[in-house]
Amino acid sequence: MGRRSDHTREELTALFVEVGWRQLAERGLARFSARDAAKQAGYSVGSIYNVFGSYDGLILAINMRTLQAWTAHMRARLETAGDRDRIAALVSGYFDFAAAQPKAWIAIFEHHMADSGAAPEAYQQVVAGIMDLVAGEIAAALPGAAPDAVRALARSLTATVHGHCYFSLFRTFDMLGETAPEAAALARVREAISAAQAAAG
Repeated sequence: MGRRSDHTREELTALFVEVGWRQLAERGLARFSARDAAKQAGYSVGSIYNVFGSYDGLILAINMRTLQAWTAHMRARLETAGDRDRIAALVSGYFDFAAAQPKAWIAIFEHHMADSGAAPEAYQQVVAGIMDLVAGEIAAALPGAAPDAVRALARSLTATVHGHCYFSLFRTFDMLGETAPEAAALARVREAISAAQAAAG
């Protein structure tokens, strides 16, 4: 029997997200089970659906936890970097967070809404927080650049770093002969920013 009276709705939300996140970080999305997460929390799976509305709702809440931790990690890297190479700090922060929590990290990108619709606004805002960090550093490197151009470059460079990071984590670079994927990602980012600086005159 579920212990429905043990926690408030807010407490249940936090409990299911924490238990679910631990399971996701250990098993990965493909082997994640809402039923197992509920059982570990001491509740029935119906309680999860009562709180989150759907399986998608639960996974989004768990992924949001990962995204918030990732954003905090990146902010901390920038604070540590100070006025030193902040672009390098972002790239290394990206790689280090993914390496520390590979299954939770990749679940952000593996999950797709069952109805193929957009994620809720609150989730999109958390995603935007990471992009804001990247765009802010690119804007600092390209003073006077149009905000739309900065955001477009931020998206492209994030995709570049992500690809290198993914290939590194899942050993794809092993067969391609790349032995320093983080350094290669940083080099591509520097090249793109230098090209944009040159184009701006």
